[in-house]
Amino acid sequence: MNHFCLKRNSTFFLLFFLSFYCQLAHAQKASTLQPYQELVPGTKDIFLEMLPIPAGEFMMGSPDNEANRKDDEGRQHKVKVAPFWIGKVEITWNQYDPFTTKAMRDEALNMDKLVNGKPLVDAISYPSPSYVDMSFGMGKDGYPAINMTQYAALMYCKWLTIKTGHFYRLPTEAEWEYACRAGSKTAYSFGDDVKQLADYAWFYDNSNGGYKKGALKKPNAWGLYDMHGNVTEWTLDQYVADNYSTMKDRKGADYTPVVTLYPIAVKGGSWDDDPDRLRSAARRGSQPSWKQRDPQIPKSKWWFTDASFCGFRVVRPVEQPSKEEIEKYFRTPPSDL
Repeated sequence: MNHFCLKRNSTFFLLFFLSFYCQLAHAQKASTLQPYQELVPGTKDIFLEMLPIPAGEFMMGSPDNEANRKDDEGRQHKVKVAPFWIGKVEITWNQYDPFTTKAMRDEALNMDKLVNGKPLVDAISYPSPSYVDMSFGMGKDGYPAINMTQYAALMYCKWLTIKTGHFYRLPTEAEWEYACRAGSKTAYSFGDDVKQLADYAWFYDNSNGGYKKGALKKPNAWGLYDMHGNVTEWTLDQYVADNYSTMKDRKGADYTPVVTLYPIAVKGGSWDDDPDRLRSAARRGSQPSWKQRDPQIPKSKWWFTDASFCGFRVVRPVEQPSKEEIEKYFRTPPSDL
């Protein structure tokens, strides 16, 4: 009888321990999915504001009956997304300038972070100096950074990764759309009524010919600002017009690698776009005309002087990849510059 009670008690304590461990592990995992701020290296008071995006599934693309739908948004396909953090707003000039300004960049060189005693990623390239004000007088303090190539945005992410010890990158098309939708299945994150768009977005009709400071309009259901409009945003993907037509169900972190300089996928629409380009499923590819006025020979791999409508925001996966996997994201640009 005593032996039986001891065995029963042992089983009880084992089950109790396993239950407690599972609850603790769940709590620890949940605690990682909290909003946070991180100091931008080379600054004293400029922070990244990152919001958590929960794991889930969604149908990417637009249904056949969505108003103003384009052929490149179909067919709809299921995407399973792992949790990640994403910028509350688009990267601002305040956050981007430390990467491009030599004095601030040199200061940041003393802030290298190591992971297990080794650099997280290998050496980094820095932008060539801009020859004009890349904001073109539209504003810098609190305004989204613009006119950079996708390569420049990637190198900014690499710089952040080196300096902070956390892996930052551009979102995939799938991650971007998932974050934009915030659980919605409508044309916009707030619904289908285009009359409400001005409450959430800066676009051609209300922008007065330029971008605006971040977070002046309403956020989506997950607290993200300017996912619709203000500036269109770089993704990791090569833009392929008929990509969705044969796409099988996939994971959110999957993307189409960039093998040619044009076109590369951007999402969200901008201050210079009509409402249809601001829909959650809307897609667009970069064009050579975005650097039409670039006087450098060969043309700069850093700056798009005619893309004052294009910027980016960063993501950070909850599961940080290995150093080798991270390096794959920070590719060298295609040779056809």
